Parts: sequence; C-alpha cells; structure tokens
Amino acid sequence: MQATRSFRSSLGAIAGSLLVTLATPSTSTAQTVTLSRAELLDRIRGGWAGQMIGVAYGAPTEFRSLGKIGDWDLQWRDDMLENTIHQDDLYVEMTFAKVMDDLGLDATCKDYGNAFRESKYHLWHANAGARRALNQGIQAPWSGHPKYNFHANDIDFQIEADFIGLMCPGLPRESNKYCDRVGRVMNYGDGLYGGMFVCGMYAAGYLESDPRKVVEAGLACIPAESEYGQIIRDLLDWSAAHPEDWRGVWQMVEDKWDKHDPCPDGFLRPFNIDAKLNGAYIAFGLLFGGGDFEKTLEISTRCGQDSDCNPSSAAGVLGVMVGYDRIPAKFKAAIPTLESRKFDFTDYSFNDIVKSTEARALRIIAMTGGKVSDEAVVIQAQQPKAPKLEQWSPGIPDRRITAKEPAWTWAGDWRTDREQEVAERAGSEASLEFEGVALAVVGRLDQSGGRADVYLDGKRQKLPLDAYIVPNTHDNVLWQAYGLKPGNHTLRIVLTGIADNRSRGTQVSIWGAVVYR
Repeated sequence: MQATRSFRSSLGAIAGSLLVTLATPSTSTAQTVTLSRAELLDRIRGGWAGQMIGVAYGAPTEFRSLGKIGDWDLQWRDDMLENTIHQDDLYVEMTFAKVMDDLGLDATCKDYGNAFRESKYHLWHANAGARRALNQGIQAPWSGHPKYNFHANDIDFQIEADFIGLMCPGLPRESNKYCDRVGRVMNYGDGLYGGMFVCGMYAAGYLESDPRKVVEAGLACIPAESEYGQIIRDLLDWSAAHPEDWRGVWQMVEDKWDKHDPCPDGFLRPFNIDAKLNGAYIAFGLLFGGGDFEKTLEISTRCGQDSDCNPSSAAGVLGVMVGYDRIPAKFKAAIPTLESRKFDFTDYSFNDIVKSTEARALRIIAMTGGKVSDEAVVIQAQQPKAPKLEQWSPGIPDRRITAKEPAWTWAGDWRTDREQEVAERAGSEASLEFEGVALAVVGRLDQSGGRADVYLDGKRQKLPLDAYIVPNTHDNVLWQAYGLKPGNHTLRIVLTGIADNRSRGTQVSIWGAVVYR
C-alpha cells in the first residue's frame, strides 16, 4: 500500500511493463485546472472499470486471510469480470447515485436513508444495522449512529463511497459534503471517515500522478487525530522508511492496529471488518504498487481481511489516475461484453453509470465556480478540509458471556435450542450480571422476532429490544449499551409478547452477550 515512488512517463515505454504513464492536466494557476472532456470521461470510465476489476480480482479471497498475509496463487481470468454485475461492492453505491439522479444534488441524508430502507439486496454489518434501524422508524442520520447501530465503525460506507469521489474531480470539499450526507445513513466517526478518505483520493487522482500524494490528499480530508487518520499517517511514515518492504510494513500495521475491533463478529477473533484497518489496505496497494496496476491489485488483496472491497477501491483510484485507456488491456478484455448489462438491483449498466457520473461531475464543476464547454472543463480545484473530530468506541473487548454461563438467569418459558435460549411468551425474563463499560446482547434476528423491555441497573431503557428484522438483512446485535460507568451492572430483559406488525411471531433468541472494559 505504501510506496514513495512517482509515476514516471519513461517507464511506460519499457517493453512488457505494466507501469502506466499518466497524462498531466493543464494547470494555468495553482487553483485552476483544465481537463479535456475526453480526458475527464476517460478517467471516470477508468474509475468504474477499476472498481469492477479490483472486486473481481479479490473476490475469491474475501475474508480467507485473517490477521495474516494471503499467499494465494492470484491469477486473472477474463471470465472473472462477469461476477461484478452481482457484486454488492458496486450495486449498493448505485442506490445512492440513483437518489442523486432522481432528486438532485441537494438530496438530504433522510432521502438517502429512505431509499436504503426500501432496498431488497442482502446486507451485513453497518449496512444491515442501518436498514434495520430505518425499518424501525429511526431516520437517517441516526440510523448510522452507534446509539442505534453498533457497527458504526465498520467498513460499509468506505465500500460504497467511491461514486462520490468519482463525481468530484479535484473537489475534495465537495466530496466530503456529499459523504457527510450519504455516509451517516450507516456509519459514524471512523466509519464515516473511511468514505471521506477514499473519496479524497479519487478527487486528487484526477489531478495528481504520484500515489503517495494521492494518499496524503485523502488523509487531509479527515481529522488527523482520529484513529483512522493515525493509521494512515503511520502507514505513510513507515512506507517512506521501508519503501521496498510492504510485508514488513504490513506487520508493523498489524502489530499496532489490528486490535480491539468492537464488532461482535470479530470479538476476540482475527476477523476484522473495521474501516480504518481495511482502509490502510487500500493505501497499501497504491503506495507499494507504485503505479503498476497488477501489483496494486495484488498487494491490496494479499493484505487480507475484506480482500475484494479493498482492491476494488485501490484499483478504482488508480483507474482515475491513469484513465481507462491506460489500464492494461488484459483486465478490460471482457468489459465490452458487459458494458450494457444492468448491475443487479439497479437501473445502471457500466455505460449508464459512467454517463450518470459524468453528468453529476459537470454540474458540480459548474456549481463550484468552474467552467464547462463541449471541449473542456475548467476546475476550480479545492484544498481538502477535514471535518470536526468525532470518535466512538464501546471500549476494549473483554469477554463473551454465553447463554450457558451462570452469569445469566432465565425465568419463564425459555428453552434451549442448541447454543441459544429461546422464548415467546410475555413475562419471560432473562437477567445478566456483568462488569464493564459497554455490552452488546447477541442473538437471532429474523422475520419471527418479537420485542422485549430492557432494564439496566433497574432503570427501564427507552430503547427496547426488537428481534424482528426485514428479509435479507443479517445482524446479530439484539440490543446494546455503551458509556456505562466502570463496575458491575445488571441487565434484565422482559418479553412483551408483541412484535412488529410484519413479524410472524414474538420470539426472542439469545446467544449471549459481549462485554467491553
């Protein structure tokens, strides 16, 4: 991810080399940049094609390497690209692009949330938490807030933010503005900054040929003191000190940063869906890839964890930097057979989304003081500006208390179903004694879920437990609390015997709880 090398045009002439020469835009002043319309379109096509190539390249390895470098035999095949039509890495972000195309660039966070609430595709983590909250009547931006979404630091917005950076050439303040509206649907804090960082790199990629400067530009879009900012700063420093040793730098990042992921699925396990760690893996490919398209893909993929999303964004940024025409031909061979096919759950084909992105980019260029003609665009390039700092963490993962442990007590019609305790009747109670500053009650969320009142240290909580979730939405956090005073606490869950009017039952199934210190 991290390399200090610049693209050098002379290397583009080396026979057989995959290093790509970048066309440098015309700059008349420090603030004004001119791109031909053909060049702008080529870079937009390059960004979308890069996303497709990256996710196809990494798809066979997704979450197959946890806490270690993936040493697979990575081979590209033309038929891999067909899978991108069915990839959530692409069609989810098009949900929000559609809102912009239908409602305009002034669409609000609530508008994006309304569209996301009605989506039908499968979702996990922060996306799932957001769709669940939205369907419970909690509107965006609260659907991405940790009060209602325990996955607020997860990778989700980072995956689906690319389209914003693509429509903001040289305009990182604009990309941050739209990120703030879209990203809060499902994320908060570092989860939001992940999208801002990626989009900042896209915005810079239109005007900059040095991968290191592109990563630095992305960093400038987020608060330097945030944990996300700190990991990228470490990566930039360590890559400068060890420019030929990405594996050694990967270990340095692993040792310092692959810790304390609050997501219950990664709780005390090597699985890590955290935005900032995976965002660093995007930057690994760009920095240590040195402009070589295939090397960028390989390094970002081998870093592991979410190893299809990360090379997708890395190749998308590089695709903007080099343009579609300069992406190595072998990776584009299948695009002509796919470019008119609609991505799943969308109204967009590759050609459609490129055209849509270009139209939005032209509007934003004009809105920010630039000029648009049939031959060229003049961009009033912006300096990045980071938003105010916001951070959230429930604490350090401490222990998982399974339903079988004596810290739990059960009263009423609870029955054991494998590893969980299940009840439906009103008045059935579960109680837990725990010590910590936060907890997440985990269990089964499905279309038969019911509701329960929750009492913490004897006080009834405003937020009830609701075990119903709309179809194709995959989460396991039944109820959460954080910011508790250190010490001992008592949790009491009392079934109400009622449910969401869409539910087929009133069932509550509890696997246990995860506790943070």
